[in-house]
Amino acid sequence: MDKSVYQNELNKYHDRKMVFNLKHKGTVQLSSERLILRQFTMADADAMYRNWQSDPEVTKYLCWQAHKDPSVTEQVLGSWVSEYENPAFYQWAIVPKNLQQPIGSISVVDMNEQTNTLHIGYCIGKKWWHMGYTSEALKTIMPFLFLEVGANRLESQHDPNNPNSGAVMKKCGFQFEGTLRSADRSNQGIVDAAMYSILAEEFKTGSAL
Repeated sequence: MDKSVYQNELNKYHDRKMVFNLKHKGTVQLSSERLILRQFTMADADAMYRNWQSDPEVTKYLCWQAHKDPSVTEQVLGSWVSEYENPAFYQWAIVPKNLQQPIGSISVVDMNEQTNTLHIGYCIGKKWWHMGYTSEALKTIMPFLFLEVGANRLESQHDPNNPNSGAVMKKCGFQFEGTLRSADRSNQGIVDAAMYSILAEEFKTGSAL
């Protein structure tokens, strides 16, 4: 290929990479019937440690170890709080209105701005499993991410041995796309990843529900 043609194509590629269509707004407070989704504060450290971060059953299928000391939770929490100035950082505390303390978190753990794709992750304390809180939290952030931030695709994944996580995705209209073999690593080692997604068009028309 002629060098000048190659350089022109390279420039076009870099130009495309610099086109960001997401309108980042940061971790704004949201609410639903039973929940407030808000930014974490350092005052949440004790509840965060007690309610889920120190529980190995909560982290069994996740990629981070249960915290063995409150100081680890404080360090993680401090890093989140310092990131709230970044409008592309999305990390919500899941707070039941009748409890007024966080019982879990839901966040954007990865993103691809070339395809306007946001990858969602969540975890919640064992005491509040099977109460619909996680799906309610996910349903609460979906309109914000689609309609205000401008996502075209929301996706998430789970270990096939943890079907309850997939049930949350299905309940929120995510479609199962397939299982990637040995595609992730968690506290269980190298594991398969069951992939789910929902597109903006499906969300807006309700066709995924």
